[in-house]
Amino acid sequence: MSFVVRCMDCGHAAPYFPSSINCPRCNSQWREAEYEYDSLADSFLRQIAGRPFDLWRYRELLPIRNPNPSLSLGEGGSPLIRAVNLGMMLGLPNLFIKDERQGPTASFKDRQAAVTIAALKEAGITEMVAASTGNVAISYSAYAARAGIKLWAFVTSLVPAVKMREIALYGSQVVKVTASYDQAKKLAAEFARQRNLYLDMGARTITSIEAMKTIAFEISEQVTSLLGPPANAAHQWRTPDWYIQAISGGMGPIGVYKGFRELRQMGLVDRIPAIAPIQADGCAPMVTSWKKGLEEAEPVLSPRTHIETLATGDPGRAYTLLRKYVNETHGVFESATDEETYRAMHVLAKMEGLSAEPAAAVAFAGLFKLVRAGTIKPTDVVVVNCTGHTMPAEPYILGDNWSRNVVLPSRAEDKPQEGLLAALTSVAPDRFHRVVIVDDSPESRRLIRRILQSQGNFQIIEAADGKSGLETIQRELPDLIILDLMMPEMDGFAVLDALKAKPETAEIPVIVASAKELTPEEKSRLEGQIQSLMQKGDFLNDEFLDEVRSLIH
Repeated sequence: MSFVVRCMDCGHAAPYFPSSINCPRCNSQWREAEYEYDSLADSFLRQIAGRPFDLWRYRELLPIRNPNPSLSLGEGGSPLIRAVNLGMMLGLPNLFIKDERQGPTASFKDRQAAVTIAALKEAGITEMVAASTGNVAISYSAYAARAGIKLWAFVTSLVPAVKMREIALYGSQVVKVTASYDQAKKLAAEFARQRNLYLDMGARTITSIEAMKTIAFEISEQVTSLLGPPANAAHQWRTPDWYIQAISGGMGPIGVYKGFRELRQMGLVDRIPAIAPIQADGCAPMVTSWKKGLEEAEPVLSPRTHIETLATGDPGRAYTLLRKYVNETHGVFESATDEETYRAMHVLAKMEGLSAEPAAAVAFAGLFKLVRAGTIKPTDVVVVNCTGHTMPAEPYILGDNWSRNVVLPSRAEDKPQEGLLAALTSVAPDRFHRVVIVDDSPESRRLIRRILQSQGNFQIIEAADGKSGLETIQRELPDLIILDLMMPEMDGFAVLDALKAKPETAEIPVIVASAKELTPEEKSRLEGQIQSLMQKGDFLNDEFLDEVRSLIH
């Protein structure tokens, strides 16, 4: 399939060569690949049918003339996982996670490296320079090693040492820069200029944007497979209502937008999802500028965030492009604090079994805020990009007391059974706060259990109906009761009456969870008998967890 690169400023079209970074007519560095969409519209689905579900499935829409299978490390084709527990917690039954952690080097940057290195190899380029906050240098290092290309990786001194060591392990030359990421990029660019080397330019790099758009292709295929074809029979694939991703320079969503746009141009989908880029609050030039209505971003000169991989203080023209795409799709920019991000990491890991790095968890913290604000509706289909795996979890994320120590006796005369039992007692002491959940819905019980487990150590006891719940409470005398009102036979009101009738249970705090809006009469019956009334589907609200903490501490 033939393609050209078209200048985004003057419209001039020219052949693509990786070493040609400027428009021949106006010297602009902002260009994008353009394909024969009309002819592809008739043949695209037939061409990809039967191919493996990976990045190269869509080779007709990539700027590589002859893909080299020997360079591949299995990039692309990441799963789209329905977030059952998190979706229930947020009241979003169609919440999905694009798990880019499962790339060859555990981040979505593998797509960028795979396509770019393939293009460089095809063009005979043997040396390159890239500035990075970690993940992109790791990805480039792996693919460069496979292709026999030397990489100069300029990284800031704030990049975790474990990531620097991995970059070096692949044979890349690590250049540690004690300065901001923006300064590291300028230094890398000058180094490349002086030596006449190929330079990765982030969102201005054609192959990077083209690689990221494959995320959109995969999501459309996967959402269609999971939810069925769209109602409009004229289109064969469907798109989500929202695409959410944490950003630094903004390259990912720019590429994803282009992917959905190309699918629309070929008639495969009818719309582009709302784009929601999320930034770290301590370095959020795009978010701040968008909320001020600015057409150009105000740079952040001194980033104040522990999430260094997102600390791009001056996004330049990438903001202008992304601002246009966000506004066009009726999306939003949002930010999340470090604290909100670390909490999202815990919730994601403990509710869905997904360990995400802070730079990925920012997207989930942003999701929580958008749901709270009512921006995302319960009926929306939402895809969040989990862009990378934690490498490993930094101590300040876990905090103190994240592990329990077991010291077994070393003396031969000690009885091993007694030593083991004593050690295990220190691991699981009886002093954990006990909570009884009474609810006839297994899904609701599971949700509440997972929320509590994500916030601390609780001894949780469940009961599936009012009668057994009352018996459990009277037997266990817990520290807290979470009670459903609408249950068959013995409902929550009857349980409350029975609890208040006995001195030993009358003072146990109760949080009532109701799936329906209560009448004034029902609310009146609860007055003086409970500590809090929560609507199911609203458990994300901090009020629930704050209430739990205040009642059991």
